[in-house]
Amino acid sequence: MFQPYELFVGLRYTRAKRRNHFISFISLVSILGIMLGVTALITVTSVMNGFEKEMRERIVGASSHATVTGLGEPLQNWQEVADITMTHPEVIGAAPYVEGQVMLVHSGRSTGALVRGVLPGEEGKVSELGDKLEQVDSLDVALQPGEYGLLLGSDLAAYLGAFVGDRIMVITPEASVTPMGFVPRVKRFTVTGIFRFGMFQFDRNLAVMHAADSARLFKLGEGYSGVRLKLEDTGRAPLVARDLRDELGYDYYVSDWTQQNANYFLAVKMEKTMMFIILSMIVAVAAFNIISTLVMLVQDKQADIAILRTQGASPGSILSIFVVQGTLIGVLGTVFGLIGGILLASNIDVVVPFIEQFTGPVLNPEVYYIDEMPSDLRSSDVIKVGLMSFGLSLLATIYPAWRASRTDPARALAYE
Repeated sequence: MFQPYELFVGLRYTRAKRRNHFISFISLVSILGIMLGVTALITVTSVMNGFEKEMRERIVGASSHATVTGLGEPLQNWQEVADITMTHPEVIGAAPYVEGQVMLVHSGRSTGALVRGVLPGEEGKVSELGDKLEQVDSLDVALQPGEYGLLLGSDLAAYLGAFVGDRIMVITPEASVTPMGFVPRVKRFTVTGIFRFGMFQFDRNLAVMHAADSARLFKLGEGYSGVRLKLEDTGRAPLVARDLRDELGYDYYVSDWTQQNANYFLAVKMEKTMMFIILSMIVAVAAFNIISTLVMLVQDKQADIAILRTQGASPGSILSIFVVQGTLIGVLGTVFGLIGGILLASNIDVVVPFIEQFTGPVLNPEVYYIDEMPSDLRSSDVIKVGLMSFGLSLLATIYPAWRASRTDPARALAYE
């Protein structure tokens, strides 16, 4: 009446009601173990994806997708270089910049910082600085040539105790020759605004001024440090940079954001791989609990197996019965784990703040570069985790099921 009968018997054997409740308990533990492992694996993978995506967006939003610089000397013809780069179909913006290291001093505190000189009218083509400003309406208002205005990152301003309107001493490492000897160049700037990218690397170490003021500060004359580029697809930055190198020739050096921040993304990639391997072991341990469950079940059902064999069941049918049971355990654990992982990864922005009420901040921005827990759930990862969990569960059923198929009916019924 039940076809195929292997499926019917296998489903009935999933719960050992009459004689051994311990087997049912072990089956439940196996399901829960697989479920927790899959949930953890999907959640951690999504968080690592989100961390990588968030870092990429914030880095390219604060810096640039690609950069063109002169070889050992200031760039005097930035407009010509920008026009050449804009002929590439994947370059959608170009703007000059001046960059250098300085010492900032205010209220008895001093710290090193990276100063970037920009043209307010051009900067919006290559970065999101204008959208990250606080206490000021626009770059054009905050940075006027000759006014020596300065924008500070939020963490840098907090460290110096500086507010909008304060005067800050800017000291360059290049010295000027005077009758008194070598004297560092010093200039006072007025804080005209604060910006916040949400990434500690920039909020703590970056200050922005008008390109004309920075050129005077670093004595570049009419020159610039280089040209920053914005690309249509950040993922193709290395390929576009290679094309621009061929087009511009050997008088210019072209780099992209993957080179400038290679260490960050290599570290994230390695950590993501190691976390996947470690959490996969949890799933593997839970899946191989199925082996002990089926081994005990086979021992418990020796007489039933022998009776089935005497009634005409083939060794393949017996093997199929126990494969069905082991596979069912794996499928239930995998499905529940996928559901739990998807729900948790999709609501990480709610779960983490709740946990932080008891534990304090989970992410230290000085260590992790960002101040909130990101999540990027990808269907490819869900499919990969699900197939891996199901495959391990199926693999774990093979040996116990094969042992069951090798049961000798005469020996099993000898003492019944």
